Amino acid sequence: MTAAVAPEKPELPGSPGTSKKNGAAGAASLRSVARNYVDRVRGGELGALPAVLGLIVLCVFFAALRPVFLSELNFANLLTQGAGSIAIAMGLVFVLLLGEIDLSAGYASGVCAAVLAILLTDNGWPWYGAAGAAILTGTVIGLLLGVLVAKVGIPSFVVTLAAFLGFQGIVLMLLKEGTNISIRDQTILAVANNNLSPALGWVLLAVSVGAYAAVQLRKNRNRRQRGLATAPLTLLAFRIGGMAVLGAIAVHLLNQERSRNVIVDSLKGVPIVVPVIAVLLVAGTFLLQRTSFGLHIYAVGGNAEAARRAGINVSAIRISAFVICSSLAAVGGIIAASRGNSVDPNTGGSNVLLLAVGAAVIGGTSLFGGRGRVVDAVLGGMVVAVIQNGMGLMGYSSGVKYAVTGSVLLVAAGVDALSRRRAVQR
Repeated sequence: MTAAVAPEKPELPGSPGTSKKNGAAGAASLRSVARNYVDRVRGGELGALPAVLGLIVLCVFFAALRPVFLSELNFANLLTQGAGSIAIAMGLVFVLLLGEIDLSAGYASGVCAAVLAILLTDNGWPWYGAAGAAILTGTVIGLLLGVLVAKVGIPSFVVTLAAFLGFQGIVLMLLKEGTNISIRDQTILAVANNNLSPALGWVLLAVSVGAYAAVQLRKNRNRRQRGLATAPLTLLAFRIGGMAVLGAIAVHLLNQERSRNVIVDSLKGVPIVVPVIAVLLVAGTFLLQRTSFGLHIYAVGGNAEAARRAGINVSAIRISAFVICSSLAAVGGIIAASRGNSVDPNTGGSNVLLLAVGAAVIGGTSLFGGRGRVVDAVLGGMVVAVIQNGMGLMGYSSGVKYAVTGSVLLVAAGVDALSRRRAVQR
Protein backbone atom coordinates (compact mmCIF):
# COMPACT_ATOMS: atom_id res chain seq x y z
CA MET A 1 0.00 0.00 0.00
CA THR A 2 3.00 2.30 0.40
CA ALA A 3 3.34 4.95 -2.28
CA ALA A 4 6.54 6.70 -3.27
CA VAL A 5 5.37 10.13 -2.19
CA ALA A 6 7.29 12.61 -0.08
CA PRO A 7 6.06 12.73 3.53
CA GLU A 8 3.86 15.58 4.60
CA LYS A 9 5.62 18.17 6.68
CA PRO A 10 4.28 18.15 10.23
CA GLU A 11 3.04 21.74 10.00
CA LEU A 12 -0.35 23.09 11.05
CA PRO A 13 -2.57 24.61 8.35
CA GLY A 14 -1.63 28.19 7.73
CA SER A 15 1.99 27.87 8.87
CA PRO A 16 4.46 29.86 6.82
CA GLY A 17 6.57 26.86 5.82
CA THR A 18 10.31 26.57 6.06
CA SER A 19 11.43 28.67 3.13
CA LYS A 20 12.59 32.27 3.24
CA LYS A 21 10.68 34.93 1.36
CA ASN A 22 12.86 36.80 -1.17
CA GLY A 23 15.93 35.60 0.72
CA ALA A 24 15.03 37.47 3.91
CA ALA A 25 13.78 35.86 7.09
CA GLY A 26 11.07 37.45 9.14
CA ALA A 27 7.40 37.38 9.92
CA ALA A 28 5.27 36.56 6.92
CA SER A 29 2.19 38.68 6.28
CA LEU A 30 -1.29 37.30 6.82
CA ARG A 31 -1.89 37.68 3.10
CA SER A 32 1.14 35.58 2.19
CA VAL A 33 0.21 32.93 4.77
CA ALA A 34 -3.31 32.75 3.33
CA ARG A 35 -1.94 32.60 -0.20
CA ASN A 36 0.44 29.78 0.71
CA TYR A 37 -2.36 27.83 2.35
CA VAL A 38 -4.65 28.25 -0.66
CA ASP A 39 -1.81 27.10 -2.94
CA ARG A 40 -1.32 24.01 -0.77
CA VAL A 41 -5.03 23.18 -0.91
CA ARG A 42 -5.06 23.62 -4.70
CA GLY A 43 -2.03 21.37 -4.85
CA GLY A 44 -3.88 18.56 -3.10
CA GLU A 45 -2.73 19.09 0.49
CA LEU A 46 -6.20 19.29 2.01
CA GLY A 47 -5.24 18.01 5.45
CA ALA A 48 -8.14 18.16 7.91
CA LEU A 49 -10.04 20.84 5.96
CA PRO A 50 -12.77 18.47 4.64
CA ALA A 51 -13.33 17.06 8.15
CA VAL A 52 -13.62 20.52 9.70
CA LEU A 53 -16.04 21.73 7.02
CA GLY A 54 -18.02 18.49 7.26
CA LEU A 55 -18.24 18.79 11.04
CA ILE A 56 -19.58 22.35 10.78
CA VAL A 57 -22.14 21.43 8.11
CA LEU A 58 -23.33 18.36 10.03
CA CYS A 59 -23.72 20.29 13.28
CA VAL A 60 -25.73 23.04 11.56
CA PHE A 61 -27.86 20.45 9.75
CA PHE A 62 -28.76 18.39 12.83
CA ALA A 63 -29.23 21.48 15.00
CA ALA A 64 -31.71 22.88 12.49
CA LEU A 65 -33.71 19.65 12.36
CA ARG A 66 -33.38 18.66 16.02
CA PRO A 67 -32.64 21.64 18.34
CA VAL A 68 -32.02 19.17 21.19
CA PHE A 69 -28.79 18.32 19.35
CA LEU A 70 -27.26 21.50 20.83
CA SER A 71 -28.34 20.75 24.40
CA GLU A 72 -25.71 20.48 27.13
CA LEU A 73 -26.65 16.85 27.80
CA ASN A 74 -26.26 15.84 24.16
CA PHE A 75 -22.99 17.75 23.86
CA ALA A 76 -21.53 15.76 26.77
CA ASN A 77 -22.87 12.54 25.24
CA LEU A 78 -21.11 13.35 21.97
CA LEU A 79 -17.76 13.71 23.73
CA THR A 80 -18.07 10.41 25.61
CA GLN A 81 -19.78 8.48 22.81
CA GLY A 82 -16.84 8.61 20.44
CA ALA A 83 -13.97 8.56 22.97
CA GLY A 84 -13.23 4.83 22.71
CA SER A 85 -13.14 4.85 18.91
CA ILE A 86 -11.02 8.01 18.90
CA ALA A 87 -8.40 6.38 21.14
CA ILE A 88 -8.20 3.39 18.78
CA ALA A 89 -8.13 5.72 15.75
CA MET A 90 -5.15 7.60 17.22
CA GLY A 91 -3.20 4.35 17.22
CA LEU A 92 -4.33 3.51 13.70
CA VAL A 93 -2.89 6.82 12.48
CA PHE A 94 0.64 5.55 13.21
CA VAL A 95 0.02 2.39 11.17
CA LEU A 96 -1.75 4.18 8.33
CA LEU A 97 1.13 6.66 8.06
CA LEU A 98 3.28 3.71 7.00
CA GLY A 99 0.79 2.67 4.34
CA GLU A 100 -0.16 -0.37 6.43
CA ILE A 101 -3.47 -1.38 8.02
CA ASP A 102 -4.55 -3.03 11.29
CA LEU A 103 -7.87 -4.81 10.95
CA SER A 104 -7.53 -6.38 14.40
CA ALA A 105 -7.51 -3.14 16.43
CA GLY A 106 -11.17 -3.46 17.40
CA TYR A 107 -10.98 -6.99 18.78
CA ALA A 108 -7.54 -6.28 20.24
CA SER A 109 -9.28 -3.66 22.38
CA GLY A 110 -11.82 -6.33 23.33
CA VAL A 111 -9.11 -8.75 24.43
CA CYS A 112 -7.49 -6.04 26.57
CA ALA A 113 -10.86 -5.06 28.05
CA ALA A 114 -11.48 -8.72 28.94
CA VAL A 115 -8.10 -8.90 30.67
CA LEU A 116 -9.00 -5.76 32.62
CA ALA A 117 -12.39 -7.12 33.70
CA ILE A 118 -11.06 -10.54 34.73
CA LEU A 119 -8.25 -9.08 36.81
CA LEU A 120 -10.54 -6.53 38.45
CA THR A 121 -13.56 -8.71 39.15
CA ASP A 122 -12.34 -12.29 39.35
CA ASN A 123 -8.86 -11.74 40.79
CA GLY A 124 -9.40 -8.60 42.86
CA TRP A 125 -6.52 -6.59 41.38
CA PRO A 126 -6.35 -2.82 42.04
CA TRP A 127 -7.43 -0.64 39.13
CA TYR A 128 -3.93 0.53 38.27
CA GLY A 129 -2.58 -3.02 38.14
CA ALA A 130 -5.44 -4.26 35.97
CA ALA A 131 -5.26 -1.25 33.65
CA GLY A 132 -1.49 -1.63 33.36
CA ALA A 133 -1.87 -5.33 32.53
CA ALA A 134 -4.48 -4.51 29.88
CA ILE A 135 -2.19 -1.96 28.22
CA LEU A 136 0.74 -4.38 28.45
CA THR A 137 -1.42 -6.98 26.72
CA GLY A 138 -1.99 -4.49 23.91
CA THR A 139 1.74 -3.83 23.69
CA VAL A 140 2.50 -7.56 23.35
CA ILE A 141 -0.20 -7.91 20.68
CA GLY A 142 1.30 -5.01 18.72
CA LEU A 143 4.79 -6.47 19.05
CA LEU A 144 3.60 -9.81 17.66
CA LEU A 145 1.78 -8.20 14.73
CA GLY A 146 4.71 -5.90 14.00
CA VAL A 147 7.24 -8.73 13.94
CA LEU A 148 5.07 -10.79 11.58
CA VAL A 149 4.75 -7.81 9.22
CA ALA A 150 8.26 -6.32 9.45
CA LYS A 151 10.43 -9.37 10.03
CA VAL A 152 8.54 -12.31 8.52
CA GLY A 153 7.23 -10.22 5.63
CA ILE A 154 3.55 -11.18 5.75
CA PRO A 155 1.34 -8.34 4.42
CA SER A 156 -0.32 -6.41 7.21
CA PHE A 157 -3.75 -7.01 5.68
CA VAL A 158 -3.32 -10.78 6.01
CA VAL A 159 -1.71 -10.68 9.47
CA THR A 160 -4.31 -8.41 11.00
CA LEU A 161 -7.22 -10.17 9.26
CA ALA A 162 -6.04 -13.42 10.83
CA ALA A 163 -5.69 -11.62 14.17
CA PHE A 164 -9.18 -10.16 13.73
CA LEU A 165 -10.58 -13.68 13.56
CA GLY A 166 -8.28 -15.09 16.23
CA PHE A 167 -8.95 -12.36 18.79
CA GLN A 168 -12.69 -13.03 18.53
CA GLY A 169 -11.97 -16.56 19.69
CA ILE A 170 -9.67 -15.36 22.46
CA VAL A 171 -12.35 -13.00 23.79
CA LEU A 172 -14.85 -15.87 23.85
CA MET A 173 -12.38 -18.10 25.68
CA LEU A 174 -11.50 -15.41 28.23
CA LEU A 175 -15.19 -14.74 28.86
CA LYS A 176 -16.05 -18.46 28.97
CA GLU A 177 -18.04 -18.52 25.75
CA GLY A 178 -20.22 -15.50 26.44
CA THR A 179 -20.09 -14.52 30.10
CA ASN A 180 -20.75 -10.87 30.86
CA ILE A 181 -18.31 -9.53 33.48
CA SER A 182 -19.48 -6.44 35.35
CA ILE A 183 -17.01 -3.69 36.26
CA ARG A 184 -17.40 -2.51 39.85
CA ASP A 185 -14.19 -0.56 40.37
CA GLN A 186 -15.22 3.08 40.85
CA THR A 187 -12.02 4.51 39.37
CA ILE A 188 -12.39 2.62 36.09
CA LEU A 189 -16.11 3.41 35.94
CA ALA A 190 -15.36 7.10 36.48
CA VAL A 191 -13.29 7.34 33.27
CA ALA A 192 -16.32 7.43 30.95
CA ASN A 193 -19.13 8.15 33.40
CA ASN A 194 -17.98 10.87 35.81
CA ASN A 195 -17.11 14.54 35.36
CA LEU A 196 -14.53 17.00 36.61
CA SER A 197 -15.70 19.66 39.03
CA PRO A 198 -16.69 22.94 37.30
CA ALA A 199 -13.68 24.74 38.83
CA LEU A 200 -11.29 22.03 37.68
CA GLY A 201 -12.69 22.33 34.17
CA TRP A 202 -11.72 26.00 34.04
CA VAL A 203 -8.28 25.20 35.44
CA LEU A 204 -7.82 22.54 32.75
CA LEU A 205 -8.78 25.05 30.05
CA ALA A 206 -6.38 27.70 31.39
CA VAL A 207 -3.50 25.22 31.53
CA SER A 208 -4.28 23.94 28.02
CA VAL A 209 -4.45 27.42 26.47
CA GLY A 210 -1.32 28.51 28.30
CA ALA A 211 0.61 25.44 27.18
CA TYR A 212 -0.57 25.86 23.58
CA ALA A 213 0.45 29.53 23.60
CA ALA A 214 3.87 28.67 25.01
CA VAL A 215 4.44 26.02 22.34
CA GLN A 216 3.41 28.34 19.51
CA LEU A 217 5.55 31.25 20.74
CA ARG A 218 8.54 28.98 21.34
CA LYS A 219 8.18 27.51 17.86
CA ASN A 220 8.15 31.01 16.35
CA ARG A 221 11.19 32.02 18.40
CA ASN A 222 13.16 28.93 17.33
CA ARG A 223 12.36 29.57 13.69
CA ARG A 224 13.44 33.19 14.03
CA GLN A 225 16.74 32.13 15.61
CA ARG A 226 17.40 29.76 12.71
CA GLY A 227 16.71 32.50 10.18
CA LEU A 228 13.47 30.95 8.93
CA ALA A 229 10.19 32.67 8.10
CA THR A 230 7.86 32.98 11.08
CA ALA A 231 4.10 33.22 11.44
CA PRO A 232 2.77 36.75 11.98
CA LEU A 233 1.80 37.57 15.56
CA THR A 234 -1.73 38.31 14.38
CA LEU A 235 -2.09 34.70 13.20
CA LEU A 236 -0.68 33.38 16.47
CA ALA A 237 -3.08 35.55 18.43
CA PHE A 238 -5.97 34.27 16.29
CA ARG A 239 -5.00 30.64 16.92
CA ILE A 240 -4.54 31.07 20.66
CA GLY A 241 -7.60 33.29 21.02
CA GLY A 242 -9.72 30.94 18.95
CA MET A 243 -8.73 27.99 21.12
CA ALA A 244 -9.48 30.01 24.27
CA VAL A 245 -12.91 31.14 23.04
CA LEU A 246 -14.02 27.73 21.78
CA GLY A 247 -12.71 26.07 24.94
CA ALA A 248 -14.48 28.59 27.15
CA ILE A 249 -17.78 28.00 25.35
CA ALA A 250 -17.39 24.23 25.70
CA VAL A 251 -16.48 24.39 29.41
CA HIS A 252 -19.33 26.82 30.11
CA LEU A 253 -21.86 24.51 28.44
CA LEU A 254 -20.53 21.40 30.17
CA ASN A 255 -20.58 23.13 33.56
CA GLN A 256 -24.34 23.63 33.27
CA GLU A 257 -26.58 21.23 35.17
CA ARG A 258 -27.52 18.35 32.85
CA SER A 259 -29.43 16.16 35.27
CA ARG A 260 -33.18 15.88 34.81
CA ASN A 261 -33.57 15.36 38.57
CA VAL A 262 -31.01 17.34 40.57
CA ILE A 263 -32.37 15.98 43.86
CA VAL A 264 -31.40 12.45 42.86
CA ASP A 265 -28.12 13.22 41.12
CA SER A 266 -26.20 16.28 39.94
CA LEU A 267 -24.62 16.06 36.51
CA LYS A 268 -22.32 18.86 35.46
CA GLY A 269 -18.69 19.42 34.54
CA VAL A 270 -16.28 18.32 31.80
CA PRO A 271 -16.37 14.51 31.33
CA ILE A 272 -13.20 12.89 32.71
CA VAL A 273 -12.64 11.12 29.40
CA VAL A 274 -12.01 14.50 27.70
CA PRO A 275 -8.67 15.20 29.45
CA VAL A 276 -7.76 11.53 28.92
CA ILE A 277 -8.15 11.98 25.15
CA ALA A 278 -6.39 15.36 25.37
CA VAL A 279 -3.34 13.77 27.03
CA LEU A 280 -3.19 11.10 24.31
CA LEU A 281 -3.52 13.81 21.65
CA VAL A 282 -0.67 15.90 23.08
CA ALA A 283 1.59 12.87 23.55
CA GLY A 284 0.90 11.52 20.05
CA THR A 285 1.35 14.92 18.41
CA PHE A 286 4.64 15.49 20.22
CA LEU A 287 5.86 12.04 19.20
CA LEU A 288 5.06 12.58 15.53
CA GLN A 289 6.01 16.23 15.10
CA ARG A 290 8.78 16.89 17.61
CA THR A 291 10.91 13.71 17.64
CA SER A 292 13.19 11.92 15.19
CA PHE A 293 10.92 8.87 15.54
CA GLY A 294 8.04 10.90 14.11
CA LEU A 295 10.16 12.10 11.19
CA HIS A 296 11.15 8.49 10.51
CA ILE A 297 7.48 7.46 10.51
CA TYR A 298 6.73 10.05 7.80
CA ALA A 299 9.85 9.11 5.88
CA VAL A 300 9.06 5.39 5.84
CA GLY A 301 5.45 6.09 4.91
CA GLY A 302 6.52 8.37 2.08
CA ASN A 303 9.16 6.09 0.60
CA ALA A 304 10.35 3.04 2.54
CA GLU A 305 13.28 2.29 0.22
CA ALA A 306 14.59 5.87 0.36
CA ALA A 307 14.25 5.79 4.15
CA ARG A 308 16.21 2.55 4.32
CA ARG A 309 19.00 4.01 2.21
CA ALA A 310 19.06 7.03 4.51
CA GLY A 311 19.93 4.73 7.40
CA ILE A 312 16.50 4.44 9.02
CA ASN A 313 15.70 1.07 10.60
CA VAL A 314 12.48 0.48 8.68
CA SER A 315 11.65 -2.78 10.45
CA ALA A 316 11.95 -1.19 13.89
CA ILE A 317 9.73 1.73 12.81
CA ARG A 318 7.04 -0.65 11.54
CA ILE A 319 7.12 -2.76 14.70
CA SER A 320 6.93 0.38 16.87
CA ALA A 321 3.90 1.65 14.93
CA PHE A 322 1.99 -1.59 15.53
CA VAL A 323 2.97 -1.55 19.22
CA ILE A 324 1.62 2.00 19.58
CA CYS A 325 -1.53 1.07 17.67
CA SER A 326 -2.41 -1.93 19.83
CA SER A 327 -1.45 -0.12 23.06
CA LEU A 328 -3.87 2.68 22.23
CA ALA A 329 -6.44 0.04 21.27
CA ALA A 330 -6.08 -1.21 24.85
CA VAL A 331 -6.83 2.30 26.11
CA GLY A 332 -9.90 2.32 23.85
CA GLY A 333 -10.95 -1.01 25.35
CA ILE A 334 -10.65 0.39 28.88
CA ILE A 335 -12.80 3.38 27.91
CA ALA A 336 -15.39 1.06 26.32
CA ALA A 337 -15.47 -1.15 29.44
CA SER A 338 -15.94 1.93 31.59
CA ARG A 339 -18.73 3.33 29.42
CA GLY A 340 -20.56 -0.02 29.28
CA ASN A 341 -19.94 -0.84 32.97
CA SER A 342 -19.05 -4.35 31.81
CA VAL A 343 -17.24 -6.48 29.24
CA ASP A 344 -18.94 -9.02 26.97
CA PRO A 345 -18.06 -10.87 23.72
CA ASN A 346 -19.24 -7.86 21.67
CA THR A 347 -16.73 -5.49 23.32
CA GLY A 348 -14.42 -4.35 20.54
CA GLY A 349 -16.55 -6.02 17.89
CA SER A 350 -19.57 -4.90 15.89
CA ASN A 351 -18.78 -1.52 14.31
CA VAL A 352 -15.81 -0.55 16.51
CA LEU A 353 -13.17 -1.12 13.81
CA LEU A 354 -15.31 0.59 11.17
CA LEU A 355 -15.73 3.68 13.31
CA ALA A 356 -12.04 3.80 14.28
CA VAL A 357 -10.71 3.44 10.73
CA GLY A 358 -13.40 5.84 9.53
CA ALA A 359 -12.36 8.40 12.15
CA ALA A 360 -8.71 8.33 11.05
CA VAL A 361 -9.43 8.49 7.31
CA ILE A 362 -12.30 10.98 7.48
CA GLY A 363 -10.09 13.23 9.63
CA GLY A 364 -7.49 13.43 6.87
CA THR A 365 -5.01 10.58 7.38
CA SER A 366 -4.05 9.06 4.04
CA LEU A 367 -4.56 5.34 3.34
CA PHE A 368 -1.47 5.49 1.12
CA GLY A 369 0.94 6.48 3.87
CA GLY A 370 3.08 9.50 4.65
CA ARG A 371 0.29 11.97 5.35
CA GLY A 372 -1.72 12.48 8.53
CA ARG A 373 -1.70 13.70 12.14
CA VAL A 374 -3.01 12.42 15.43
CA VAL A 375 -5.50 15.28 15.58
CA ASP A 376 -7.07 13.83 12.42
CA ALA A 377 -8.38 10.95 14.53
CA VAL A 378 -10.07 13.38 16.92
CA LEU A 379 -11.69 15.45 14.15
CA GLY A 380 -12.77 12.37 12.22
CA GLY A 381 -14.02 10.73 15.41
CA MET A 382 -16.19 13.76 16.13
CA VAL A 383 -17.59 13.65 12.59
CA VAL A 384 -18.52 9.99 13.03
CA ALA A 385 -19.98 10.66 16.49
CA VAL A 386 -22.06 13.56 15.15
CA ILE A 387 -23.42 11.37 12.35
CA GLN A 388 -24.30 8.53 14.73
CA ASN A 389 -25.76 10.85 17.35
CA GLY A 390 -27.65 13.15 15.01
CA MET A 391 -29.23 10.34 13.02
CA GLY A 392 -30.16 8.64 16.27
CA LEU A 393 -32.00 11.77 17.39
CA MET A 394 -33.82 11.79 14.06
CA GLY A 395 -34.98 8.21 14.61
CA TYR A 396 -33.04 6.49 11.84
CA SER A 397 -32.21 2.80 12.18
CA SER A 398 -28.74 1.35 12.70
CA GLY A 399 -28.73 0.21 9.08
CA VAL A 400 -29.13 3.76 7.82
CA LYS A 401 -26.40 4.97 10.21
CA TYR A 402 -23.96 2.34 8.91
CA ALA A 403 -24.81 3.16 5.29
CA VAL A 404 -24.28 6.90 5.77
CA THR A 405 -21.06 6.45 7.78
CA GLY A 406 -19.72 4.05 5.13
CA SER A 407 -20.59 6.54 2.39
CA VAL A 408 -18.77 9.33 4.22
CA LEU A 409 -15.73 7.06 4.61
CA LEU A 410 -15.82 6.25 0.88
CA VAL A 411 -16.00 9.95 0.01
CA ALA A 412 -13.07 10.70 2.35
CA ALA A 413 -10.96 7.95 0.75
CA GLY A 414 -11.87 9.26 -2.70
CA VAL A 415 -10.89 12.80 -1.77
CA ASP A 416 -7.59 11.46 -0.42
CA ALA A 417 -6.87 9.54 -3.64
CA LEU A 418 -7.74 12.49 -5.90
CA SER A 419 -5.78 15.02 -3.84
CA ARG A 420 -2.73 12.75 -3.81
CA ARG A 421 -2.92 12.28 -7.54
CA ARG A 422 -3.12 16.03 -8.03
CA ALA A 423 -0.15 16.56 -5.71
CA VAL A 424 1.94 14.08 -7.76
CA GLN A 425 0.94 15.76 -11.04
CA ARG A 426 2.12 19.12 -9.74
